Amino acid sequence: MQSNPSAPDDLSRSSFIGRRLTIMLAVACGAVVANLYYAQPLLHTIARSFHAGSGTTGLIVTFSQIGYAIGLALILPLGDLLNRRRLVPTILFGTAAALALSSVAPDIGVLIALALFVGLGSVAAQILVPLAAELARDGERGKVVGRVMSGLLMGILLARTLSGLVAGATSWRVVYIAAAALAIGLAIVLARSLPAEHERPRLHYGALLRSTASLFGSEPLLRRRGAYGALGFAAFSVLWTTIAFMLSGPPYHYGASVIGLFGLVGAAGALCAMFAGRFVDRGWHPYTTALFSFGIVVSFFPIWLGRHSLAWLIVGITVLDLGVQGLHVTNQGLIYTLAPHARSRVNSSYMVCFFIGGAVGSSIAGFVYDAGGWAAVCVLGASIGAVAMVVSGFDRLWPVPSARSS
Repeated sequence: MQSNPSAPDDLSRSSFIGRRLTIMLAVACGAVVANLYYAQPLLHTIARSFHAGSGTTGLIVTFSQIGYAIGLALILPLGDLLNRRRLVPTILFGTAAALALSSVAPDIGVLIALALFVGLGSVAAQILVPLAAELARDGERGKVVGRVMSGLLMGILLARTLSGLVAGATSWRVVYIAAAALAIGLAIVLARSLPAEHERPRLHYGALLRSTASLFGSEPLLRRRGAYGALGFAAFSVLWTTIAFMLSGPPYHYGASVIGLFGLVGAAGALCAMFAGRFVDRGWHPYTTALFSFGIVVSFFPIWLGRHSLAWLIVGITVLDLGVQGLHVTNQGLIYTLAPHARSRVNSSYMVCFFIGGAVGSSIAGFVYDAGGWAAVCVLGASIGAVAMVVSGFDRLWPVPSARSS
């Protein structure tokens, strides 16, 4: 006999998130999602190792994002069905295996294929974010999500920096070995530390996936925010898929360790995530959406000047990260007001859009860089941001109802 799938489980009825658990989830999300970004500052080094072009090597990023999108569609909804205390560690052990195999990849094709499985397993981070939202009180959900997302974003930033430093001191293969060891350790910690869960909704897997698609079709707010997410992450991926090639050439001639340090420039984006969540709680999202979208557009002008000026490049990266991460947290703060019984499925729909945008952006960026150089990359990124601004104009003219007003 099936239970009511719309009923929240015992965990959400009886528990609220504390500061210690919030910090643990933030750290865990950052460590898991870092697996998607270790390769970005190493692409030029990997290209030289396998004698491959920038377009081909950029497919490592593309395939990891495709794998992540597949995981978001097929694995993330299981967070509404299975015990997350067992589900997340199981996924992480599989991720560790893919990372370990990547460290001994014999050619670029194998490394690209394994990137798909690394991306697939990295979806564990997005299973933890809805858990935090589920445990948060209604008036604090945006703030809690913002804090957890800050940890996730810091993981992205530190992933680039640490992978660059490790590769500079050793080799890019050691980065994958270290990532595999971290995934195993994290799986063990989470298996012991995640809160216990009781009865979950009894749905068949097929019905679970159908309900995910149904939520996307029935919630205009989810579709609109999915579009913002896709555009923001596409612009983000355009920069980070190509920046290693630009910085490794004239006039900079930087190695992997220095290129990795550029990840720290985006720390302001992680700090912005906490404030963006609070803006959602206060109902300011129509204004912040337009502001963050505008930030994406204007960021590519100093990024273009950064071809010959390190100071301008740092300014541009900072503004881009503020725009993209602020927009992303705004989106998540809003979508988690929808369907409290199905937050993993809501997150699945949104994040599939988000990473499809990233995969498209990264797949195009490498070839655009080959064809038109840094200027063409900047035009592409600014154009994507401009589309987000146009969509934000539609928000003001034809707003979609939020869960609070529907």
